[in-house]
Amino acid sequence: MGEVHQLISTYGAAEAKKMADSKLERQCFEAAEAVMGDDRFDLNVLHSGFAMTGLPHKSIKDLVWERAGGQDNEVTLLIESGHWQDKRPVGIPYGSIARLILIYLSSEAIANNSQVVELGTNMKSFLGRMGISPGGKSRQIVKDQSQRLSMCNLTFFTKRNRGTLVNKGQFVKNAFIPDAETDNQPSFWQPTVELDDAFFQSLKDHPLPLREAAIRQLSGRSMALDLYVFLSYRLHVLTKPTPVSWAALYQQFGAGFAKQWVFVQGIKAPLNLALAAYPEANVDITEKGLILHPSESPVPKVHPRAGRLKLTSL
Repeated sequence: MGEVHQLISTYGAAEAKKMADSKLERQCFEAAEAVMGDDRFDLNVLHSGFAMTGLPHKSIKDLVWERAGGQDNEVTLLIESGHWQDKRPVGIPYGSIARLILIYLSSEAIANNSQVVELGTNMKSFLGRMGISPGGKSRQIVKDQSQRLSMCNLTFFTKRNRGTLVNKGQFVKNAFIPDAETDNQPSFWQPTVELDDAFFQSLKDHPLPLREAAIRQLSGRSMALDLYVFLSYRLHVLTKPTPVSWAALYQQFGAGFAKQWVFVQGIKAPLNLALAAYPEANVDITEKGLILHPSESPVPKVHPRAGRLKLTSL
């Protein structure tokens, strides 16, 4: 994808996009153009644990979700579905919208140093910037994923030298879910929601800054979002080229793919999009997997036009 950025720098975005031979290439040019042309440097935040493991990409029937990740599978995320009063399961949160809601909640909590997060207009504005319309099918998906996130239980297991660190909790400590809704008041858009104590503290201890312009370009693709988060976490701390095998990537990102070779084919499009949205990334794609090279962070430490959430404050 370095070639995409080089072509835009050399010929300009309009001329470079004419060289695209496929829909994917056009999308990559558009993502690269948007990030390279962004001078606001607005930031979002996500818990760094989601750089090593994540939510399902699609709806699953299971009521427990477990996924391991990290350089040596040292981090495991376990999510258990919440239940309604009548014991009906709510389901495991999944997909790109669940990830966007988590990014919004985390960003607001860190920006305000408060586990009480305002919703309403603020959340609708954020989702709007991400290209999520406030009505129709999107409205129902936001409601469903919000309820799943509000009611599920989660546990992070982190392997250490002499044992395993276990962090148990929830995403959300307190939420209000009305019995019904009006056209003007979707269920999750009540005035505030309170994040779980343990999750909020862990988020403050392990925040991962993300560039909003990039998140916006990847907002409809959960795999591309996960890969961008992974690369944003890994690349800027490397001191030497680091190989990551397809087997390791399959373990971390391959949920929903029955075979590794199917995953390897399926990851190429979202990986190219993630790299297009990260112009500083230096990554080689090989027959055996990826080679990650030391790269600049996608988020500058200081920028005069950065918004209220700056890297120096994290």
